[in-house]
Amino acid sequence: MTDDLGREGMKDQIKGTAKEAEGKIRNAVGDLTDDTSEQIKGKAQELKGKAQRKLGEAESDVDRKLDGNL
Repeated sequence: MTDDLGREGMKDQIKGTAKEAEGKIRNAVGDLTDDTSEQIKGKAQELKGKAQRKLGEAESDVDRKLDGNL
């Protein structure tokens, strides 16, 4: 059971990091093209990615703590 949590945590960390990078790129494109809408969308995507990455970190932490107590 906890191994599943650890794997899910790692997946969320990877997906979140990728979303953060995509958001930063999208934000930069918005800066270059002076497209405020694209900048906002990029920042939102970056924040979603950060939240997903942090969730994954928390899942992995819980998994490690549960493994330590078993």
